[in-house]
Amino acid sequence: MTFKGILNRLNVGKNWKKLSALGFVLLAIVLIEAISLTQYRYTHKLIENELDYRTESELTIKSVRVRGLLKSNEKMVHNYLWPIQLQIKHPDKIYDIIKRVVTTNPDVVSSFVTFKPGYYPDREYLFEPCVTRLGDSIIIRQVASEKHDYTQREFYHNAVDNDLSCWSDPYPDEEARGALVTTYAVSLKDDAGQTVGAFGIDLSAQGIIDTLNTKHNYPSTFFLLLTEDGRLISQPDTTHSQHDDVARVVSMINDSTCERESSASGLTKIITFNDDKKGKGYAYYAFMKGRPRWQVVMVCYDDEVYGKLNKMRRIMLLLLLAGFSLLGFILYRFNRNVSRLHESKLNKERADSELRVAQNIQAEMLPSEDINRPDVEVSGKQVTALEVGGDLYDYFIRDEKLYFCIGDVSGKGVPSSLVMAVVHSFFRSQSMHESNPVHIMQVINEIACEGNETNMFVTLFIGVLDLPTGRLRYCNAGHDAPLLITGGVELLPVNANLPVGLFDDFKYVQQQASLEDGTTLFLYTDGLTEMAAPDRRLFGLQRIIDKAQDCLEQGKMAPAALMSTMLEESKRFANGAQQSDDLTMLTINYHRPEEELVLDEQLKTVNDVHQVPEVNKFVTSVGQRLNLEPSLVSQLMLAVEEAVVNVMNYAYPLGSKGDITIEAKATGQWLKFIISDEGKAFDPTQGGNADTSLSAEDRPIGGLGILLVRSLMDSINYEYNGGKNVLTLMKVIGNK
Repeated sequence: MTFKGILNRLNVGKNWKKLSALGFVLLAIVLIEAISLTQYRYTHKLIENELDYRTESELTIKSVRVRGLLKSNEKMVHNYLWPIQLQIKHPDKIYDIIKRVVTTNPDVVSSFVTFKPGYYPDREYLFEPCVTRLGDSIIIRQVASEKHDYTQREFYHNAVDNDLSCWSDPYPDEEARGALVTTYAVSLKDDAGQTVGAFGIDLSAQGIIDTLNTKHNYPSTFFLLLTEDGRLISQPDTTHSQHDDVARVVSMINDSTCERESSASGLTKIITFNDDKKGKGYAYYAFMKGRPRWQVVMVCYDDEVYGKLNKMRRIMLLLLLAGFSLLGFILYRFNRNVSRLHESKLNKERADSELRVAQNIQAEMLPSEDINRPDVEVSGKQVTALEVGGDLYDYFIRDEKLYFCIGDVSGKGVPSSLVMAVVHSFFRSQSMHESNPVHIMQVINEIACEGNETNMFVTLFIGVLDLPTGRLRYCNAGHDAPLLITGGVELLPVNANLPVGLFDDFKYVQQQASLEDGTTLFLYTDGLTEMAAPDRRLFGLQRIIDKAQDCLEQGKMAPAALMSTMLEESKRFANGAQQSDDLTMLTINYHRPEEELVLDEQLKTVNDVHQVPEVNKFVTSVGQRLNLEPSLVSQLMLAVEEAVVNVMNYAYPLGSKGDITIEAKATGQWLKFIISDEGKAFDPTQGGNADTSLSAEDRPIGGLGILLVRSLMDSINYEYNGGKNVLTLMKVIGNK
């Protein structure tokens, strides 16, 4: 064989190795992408189902708000009817009364009294005292004339001829410069009980539509209100919709040939459409119960509904691309044999680009905003030693509990950042349905141990703070003890335990503490304690404690201010020395909520479903004492009934008796039902979804499941404290 033939065989062998390695990487990418796509489609379907439930609940709430606005104005009309009847013989005094109606009620455009033609011999044949609001002006006058003949209006015939009070469909009112109004009028009677005219108000249709559009699930979401026959009552503001968008939706609803679907309950209709600018959209609409039988419409778009899911998928793809690009880069370096200096430069540029991508992704994984609530303030800060770091922290609030963690991955750079991403993701996913920090830590440890041939480990601290009570449950995995700052500065007692990623069968221990009002938790990684000065002295724990004491004495305990002070002090100590490790801080400032109660009632019962009617009476009594709308009381009754029946079924063994206590506490802003029992530990918030395919008659008491309770209440909070199950259902009943 010639020398040239030997060289050809060697080149073929090298090329085959390159192609084999490339094929392996491509196959791995395809498999992982297939898994990611399957997960994406499954999650997409879950969000789609959740959207139907949330939208139907939102339409119900909007209908209740509109109905409440109308009812409150109806009640106001009946309240003013009596004073007007007293002044029938003094028509000039009627102007003062209807002026008060307009000036004291911002929803009212105008108020009027129409008398039967010729009722006052000394006045106009058609006599209609009217007070109208035009901008900041109040116009008082008699408006009846041949051109303005109120006897031809529908409200007049309803009130005077039929003694019927109801809201009219919106119409343009010339007295209000053509603005759309809806009228409500009642019959006006004299001392002998004879009908002499009608008293009523005009309500701005724009005010009603503004009530619908006070809150949006998504930025482009908007609500419409249509009459029963499909006429648009008012145009929403252009912030959330354009005129063409509204016209298209109204046209589709009125087009009987347009395809539409029904929700699971059958109460809501759904029309899917495509917009040239906003893409795929959905129009959900349903009729209001009672009169007027108007239609409430909610419009949202696909890009916003699934925007976070698509963003998460893009981030995961970027992580996969960064990881496999790095692997390809390593394979390429092992196989290169020419142009070493030139290729080294190209590879360095590629690595820098990938690190920038990884750095951006890692930054997006950290919480983007601080938490600033009356009961808790949370802020975190991270300073990496390299482009990407191995420290992590996270926090969020679910069911009135603050979930938080801080951790430090062994090593630095890309490997640590990838481990950090995995730990962070599993903390989030587990905390979404688990409130026990030990269980969360156990799952993360088992996952971190799988295939951990490099023996990388993570020191991790996980805490769950119950905001109503201040009860802190936490689990430590080899991390530095946080500072507990109240009247002084001390270390939070922690069991060291082993870091995660070492032994998958290690049993972690839960600890707990009770935080007083004004308590601050300061958590940190060893990048702060091990910050080194030029002479190799370390910053140390004692300096952290001393600086925290100074901040306490100076009143600088706001989370951001405390961390900024710590960072400045550590940099001053380092005196320009290069940072050798990632530095991360997390600060939590807790304030125990204390509000004046306007109601504090209690009901004690036993675990017998025959006691459910007593529970319903208790809830009804609470609603009446707080003057709540009947529809809201019905929602509260259904939620409390479901929660209590869950306790009856699961807290006590079959055949045994046990006590159940239901407390109702309310302020001017919220109402809480606190359900406690001494049965076995049972978290009803972990229950499955209800079978909503059954009819109301076939569905058993309490069978709607936790999904129904979550849809009816604003928050659900479960705690097992002092040998008791404590389940708190909270509903906001006032505007903050």
